[in-house]
Amino acid sequence: MKRTLLIFASLIAAILILFQLGQYSFIKGDLKIETLISIIAIVFFLVGAYINRQYRVKRVSISEPGEIDHHRIAELNISKREYEVLKWMAEGLSNKEIGEKLFVSESTVKTHVSSLLQKLNSRRRTQAIQRAKQEKIL
Repeated sequence: MKRTLLIFASLIAAILILFQLGQYSFIKGDLKIETLISIIAIVFFLVGAYINRQYRVKRVSISEPGEIDHHRIAELNISKREYEVLKWMAEGLSNKEIGEKLFVSESTVKTHVSSLLQKLNSRRRTQAIQRAKQEKIL
């Protein structure tokens, strides 16, 4: 947070300095207004590109699937089908929707959900998803 604040403060200071230099050069007659506007536009473009890059780096690191602990999945004795159900649960799908996605009946999905709740020592679906994330299996 401090780093972001420092970046924006220095950016504002640089833009103010640029405006003052531009005003001085414009009044003196050494600089045309089009050149001044172009320089300011380039500065804003570079700042925007930097912010976009930082946002994309953070977004990729958040959604990286490489952190899944497959060993822990095996320890909890979660089957492949139960794991698929767990992933769809995390997406917020209902039992009926999960059944349609996996081409199984709703009662089969309920059985898998019950098994997952037991294996993850949870009472509710949301608690199971939270525990799965803590165990790094989602």
